[in-house]
Amino acid sequence: MPTMADVARRAGVSVATVSHVLNDTRPVLPHTRQAVLDAVDALGYTPNTLARSLVTSRTRSIGLAVSAISNPYFTEILQGVEAAALAEGYSLLIADPHDDPEHELKVVQLLHERRVDGMIVAPSARPDELVAYLRRQAVPTVFLDRVITPDDDGSDSGSGEGDGEVAERPAGPARDGQLTSQAGGFDQVCAENSEPMAGLVTHLAGLGHRRIGLIAGLPGLSTTSERITGYRRGLAAAGLPYDADLVVSGSSESAAAEHATADLLSRPAAPTALVTANNAMTIGTLRALRERGLSVPGDIALCSFDDFAWADLFSPRLTAVAQPSREMGARAVQVLLDRLAAPDRPTRTVRLPCAFVHRTSCGCPEEVRGGAESADARPAGVNTEASAQSEKGTTT
Repeated sequence: MPTMADVARRAGVSVATVSHVLNDTRPVLPHTRQAVLDAVDALGYTPNTLARSLVTSRTRSIGLAVSAISNPYFTEILQGVEAAALAEGYSLLIADPHDDPEHELKVVQLLHERRVDGMIVAPSARPDELVAYLRRQAVPTVFLDRVITPDDDGSDSGSGEGDGEVAERPAGPARDGQLTSQAGGFDQVCAENSEPMAGLVTHLAGLGHRRIGLIAGLPGLSTTSERITGYRRGLAAAGLPYDADLVVSGSSESAAAEHATADLLSRPAAPTALVTANNAMTIGTLRALRERGLSVPGDIALCSFDDFAWADLFSPRLTAVAQPSREMGARAVQVLLDRLAAPDRPTRTVRLPCAFVHRTSCGCPEEVRGGAESADARPAGVNTEASAQSEKGTTT
């Protein structure tokens, strides 16, 4: 196996120069750099990653803490993270926090002990211990899918905690990959939640529904609160009153959603349409409907926040909001690498738009849905492009 000394002899330079080229620790003349790289290629030299990390204080590894096993939605995000990390020459260490705050802290500590260069984390509903640890250890971190607010990290809503950032709750949702200010001094990457949810509600209202139920997610998650906000905005836009009896928690998982749906349907004034706030809860809701012999959309209309691979195989086919899962994962890697390259840059939150996937479970016939969504069937506030647009806006 060729060594660094072999590369140095072939290139006609010192071992130190080879080290500087491979580790990018000092500027080297272009023709010298090229000679070293040519020697590396000719000899098939493979750098010692461990030795390189001792020189550069970098391991070229990223820690990823997401509930990929317990939540299939995160599987696609993981694929986006993995592909982007590999393309940049980074390895990935993965841990599943199981959406449990205590376990979450343990796995993040373990990843940190492995000397990862930075972390990408989908925080739990109670991330205060996690946030405190990451801040105390100054770990470069990107929060993914779920954002944190000042209340999550124990600081007040008026200021960031010693990070030089102005911590504020955005006045409204950012659009089209826009950057917004955010709390806590951490970068964040997530999807739009409020407006797409409002679009589903106004779409159902436009079909004549006046009692639209919501199977909401786990309390404490930003995705849950933002989608409830969107639900309320959609009702208001349609001129419908908010009725707390029509909102039940499915705790972001199938079994709980099945029980919550059954409870909602047993009430005296049952809804005529349902919106589920994630893909796992959609499965539970469908089970509850089947148990009661209710057909979709004949007896009750159904829309889902989250599309998934087999949603098009249901009968009827599921109308849904599709999140840019893989792009979120890839963008999180890029945001983290930007942070590693410039530790003092302003923090940012990147929000990516979702796509409305119009099928038939909402009650629209196939001929209206068609191959491409018609303008008159488009829910307000939902991006109908399948891919997210590029980042724009400014960081504040």
